[in-house]
Amino acid sequence: MAAPMLRCISPSRWFCTPGPWAVLPRGLREAHSGSKGLLAVQKARGLFKEFFPDKGTKVELPELFDRSIAGNCPQTIYCGFDPTADSLHVGHLLTLLGLFHFQRAGHNVIALVGGATARLGDPSGRTKEREALDAERVGSNARALRRGLEALAAHHQQLFSNGRAWGSFTVLDNSAWYQEQHLVDFLAAVGGHFRMGTLLSRLSVQTRLKSPEGMSLAEFLYQVLQAYDFYYLFQRYGCRVQLGGSDQLGNITSGYEFINKLTGEDVFGITLPLITSTTGAKLGKSAGNAVWLSRDKTSPFELYQFFVRQPDDSVERYLKLFTFLPLPEIDHIMQLHVKEPEKRGPQKRLAAEVTKLVHGQEGLDSAKRCTQALYHSSVDALEVMSDQELKELFKEASFSELVLDPGTSVLDTCRKANAIPDGPRGYRMITEGGVSINHRQVTNPESVLVVGQHILKNGLSLLKIGKRNFYIIKWLQL
Repeated sequence: MAAPMLRCISPSRWFCTPGPWAVLPRGLREAHSGSKGLLAVQKARGLFKEFFPDKGTKVELPELFDRSIAGNCPQTIYCGFDPTADSLHVGHLLTLLGLFHFQRAGHNVIALVGGATARLGDPSGRTKEREALDAERVGSNARALRRGLEALAAHHQQLFSNGRAWGSFTVLDNSAWYQEQHLVDFLAAVGGHFRMGTLLSRLSVQTRLKSPEGMSLAEFLYQVLQAYDFYYLFQRYGCRVQLGGSDQLGNITSGYEFINKLTGEDVFGITLPLITSTTGAKLGKSAGNAVWLSRDKTSPFELYQFFVRQPDDSVERYLKLFTFLPLPEIDHIMQLHVKEPEKRGPQKRLAAEVTKLVHGQEGLDSAKRCTQALYHSSVDALEVMSDQELKELFKEASFSELVLDPGTSVLDTCRKANAIPDGPRGYRMITEGGVSINHRQVTNPESVLVVGQHILKNGLSLLKIGKRNFYIIKWLQL
């Protein structure tokens, strides 16, 4: 079995580390404002929070990027995503935006799926141990995350191009370099380079050790594996920068110390702010408030509405964090908002930009159709909606497939859909105005259904009983 790769690189390769990347085309630096500007701009937007180490290195982080552009030699940046669920969520978007901003500046980026580390569970920012996941479930989740990351990268490439030469976006899985290793070989080669006192001093470790539940050995070793990931990517891909949430600083520091001890070279970490709910809870599945990026878990409409509902005191910050809009354009959007706040222009633009990135143009169009159908009672929007969109929009709705017999009435339809009780009570619900079909109130139980009015062009009917009970009917043999 393969033993861990512990090979030092020469300091002479500092400015252009090797890897399977193509160098930037000549003249690219004229097309960019410079990566020193990139770091400053993202700091101004609030996307980049801390740089580590911020001083004391041979070449400081802004200078590293500045020289890489001057020498037509892109840097490589990575961020990890543990597959503890089968979908990314809104909390992951900031680190993805960070990777995308570097890619747009001509650098190569790696999204690392933690197919191995997810088996241990990252203790950072947690008050108790994660639920243990078996290998099969982690593998399934990892494949789903890879698909999600590749879809987001494709939407970014297709819909947000700025006419410049971009770097590459690569998805890797750390199980590829752990699955062939023996435990004893790994500990013998790697373990001696970590000091217990240093590992124990990390804030995430200290917090857990003082908690009633304590900390498992698996969780404690997580930072060692994340440090080795950084080292592996440094050696194989010339990766010198790791992105992570502000709760990842301890793990990033472990990687820096490990690489510096082995090679004498400096690597860097950039932390990003954690996005919290209105109650201050971190957005994520563990907090029970996740907004997912997979359509199967959170529809484009729900994602769109999540951002449309953001309060005025958050929307400007979110425009800077979650979109690629230039700062002057954001300033202009906010100035218009002061004049016409009732239009919620910034919220709608924010929602549109994020939904388009996550679900593509079709997803954004779907979200807008659903918005029109639900909040503006638009029959035109209902008529062009798919079965999937109606199910996503009315998640609690009962879905029925019925055959349209000649003479089928409103009363027949309601009863076949089990929407009203049998007998006089159900009849009265219609006559008293408690039933609508396709946003139009119906009060005559004996009215025969009319195609184009009660039945839409797409062969569907949306039946509403009372204020909140919806039934979707798909008509067969029309």
